[in-house]
Amino acid sequence: MKSTSVSKPRTLVAGAGALALITAVLTQPSADAAPGPPSDPPTATTAAQRAKEISSSLGGEGAGSYYDAENRALIVNVTSEAAAAKVRAAGAQPKIVKHSLATLDTARATLKEQVRIPGTSWAMDPRVNKVVIVADPTVKGKDFEQLKAAASALGDRASLTRSSAELRPLLAGGEAIWGSTARCSLGFNVVKGGQPYFLTAGHCGDAVRSWSATMGGTEAAATEDATFPGDDFALARYTAADVVHPSAVSLYNGKMQTITKAAEPIVGQQVQRSGSTTHVRNGLVMALDVTVNYQQGAVDGLIQTTVCAEPGDSGGPLFDGDHAIGLTSGGRGDCTLGGQTFYQPVREALEKTGSQLG
Repeated sequence: MKSTSVSKPRTLVAGAGALALITAVLTQPSADAAPGPPSDPPTATTAAQRAKEISSSLGGEGAGSYYDAENRALIVNVTSEAAAAKVRAAGAQPKIVKHSLATLDTARATLKEQVRIPGTSWAMDPRVNKVVIVADPTVKGKDFEQLKAAASALGDRASLTRSSAELRPLLAGGEAIWGSTARCSLGFNVVKGGQPYFLTAGHCGDAVRSWSATMGGTEAAATEDATFPGDDFALARYTAADVVHPSAVSLYNGKMQTITKAAEPIVGQQVQRSGSTTHVRNGLVMALDVTVNYQQGAVDGLIQTTVCAEPGDSGGPLFDGDHAIGLTSGGRGDCTLGGQTFYQPVREALEKTGSQLG
């Protein structure tokens, strides 16, 4: 196991906004094991890539996929025995279901067209082969009746549930990366055009143009690009010369997790989130390509997890080992009673900002 150190105290800026005058010791994880044959039990990251390859061969008979973490198995939904045979030949486990991915995508498109109601979200859940719609307590009266009618019209392609907590972006006043009116958490350090930047949530970048390492401190970075709603990511350029910006995430225990690459998640994957309010939390990926209707507007294509979060955690990193996965966007509930959180996929943020991890 290899480690590196910084010889003298400097301002360290790592994922989740760990900004402090410290001597940093970065512990490198061991290299990924070489991939085995397709029938080997996959890791979540290899399962996600394999699922993408298998799904492309299924055409209209594919119906999504998910990862069984307990048994380290990739489950691929199909609508015919012929497609199931293809899945078995590719080394994954088929599950025959009623609704194809195309059919469920049509159901989601109908919801987007008819019921873009703030306080709602929906996602295709491959484990139940349905579009799961969730409404928070702010959805009332005619809005809720309209939502019920839309869900009913979709038949067994959709289900409607209520949440006890309000859906919101997780922005707050406090510590970590500071603006004059709010705080957020730093996501991932990146490089663009040979210069150092960092990614955080778009609603954070909308709220704050100048970032500092401490409350009321001198500027350390400036927001250069922010997208919210629609997407939820922002790119900030470091303006202070004395800032160390490792490609690492703070684990809030004196250690950091080195980040080496960006990866696509898969339903069922075990993940971690780091944030300046609630520090490191664990959970599972529950859905992909989720639509979330915040009060400020809709965001599409998010990752849904069981990881809890609270205001101020916005922008913080979602990761699995040394793989970057997402940026904290918003959620329901808290880390006392539990909740759900949503994440901007980091690959999309990197592509649209023209930046690379580093």
